[in-house]
Amino acid sequence: MADMNNKTNKVRKPFFWRRREPIAAETVRLASAIESDQPKDHPWYRPTVWKAAAVAAVALMLLPGRANGQFGIDLAAILAALSKVESLMNTYVAAPLKTINQAQQSIATYEQQIVYPIAAINQARISVTQFESQFGQINNMFKVNVSSATLPQSQNLESLLLSRNTANISTVSPQFQNVYGVVMPQNAASPQLRNMTDMTDAQAQDAMKRAIQIDALADAELAEADQMGQQISAAAPGSAPILEAEADVWVVRANAYTQAALAELMRTRGIDIANQSKMSKLAAVDSMGSNGLINGSLTNR
Repeated sequence: MADMNNKTNKVRKPFFWRRREPIAAETVRLASAIESDQPKDHPWYRPTVWKAAAVAAVALMLLPGRANGQFGIDLAAILAALSKVESLMNTYVAAPLKTINQAQQSIATYEQQIVYPIAAINQARISVTQFESQFGQINNMFKVNVSSATLPQSQNLESLLLSRNTANISTVSPQFQNVYGVVMPQNAASPQLRNMTDMTDAQAQDAMKRAIQIDALADAELAEADQMGQQISAAAPGSAPILEAEADVWVVRANAYTQAALAELMRTRGIDIANQSKMSKLAAVDSMGSNGLINGSLTNR
């Protein structure tokens, strides 16, 4: 009788109370054979030797290597180069600059002590201030009232001539006619006498108008001179040539105004001489007419 304990297809009972359905031995055997014939698939995250080696290689490539500071140049070499540059700068730059600085200081000292000494500059400023005070007194002399007319019409004309205002030039002719009258009528005098009188009146009015203009120019020049004097008294020594050039310009202008006044005087003198000549000519004509009448009367007798 066979022993039941030695049977290979014996099915053991589970430990737990719940029973499982028995699996045929043949089925188990076939499944095992199929699994052994098929290749085994491993998940991608399962570690292997090759995967570990690849990860290690990538990590070695990504790890930073040893680096040298200052672009690979040694610090000692940099310090040596800087020291050499400093030595060259001291030799070829600092020494010439020091010489130039000494020369500039010598020039500045010479200018301050010889060319533009402080004491002389202060003395010049004091002198300018004194001159300005004297010029102020002179200006007051120019403004002294010299009116002398007593009659109303002559006073009006005189006030215009002494007004020193160019805006009053247009009113000179009417006031002149009020005082000196107009040219005589055509039937009251000869044409020669009327022309001479008209020219004399015209030149007299021109001279009066020019006198008003020159007085106004003189006032402008005096005001500019006062302003220049104030600027000079407070100006720096370096700006003196500029102020001097401006003063020279005003001197040229003053000379031009003086020439204009001189031309007006010459015209007035020329008219005066022409009038004297004209009077001589008229006297000669009258004398010839008188002689003709005398000779005619004697001849008729």
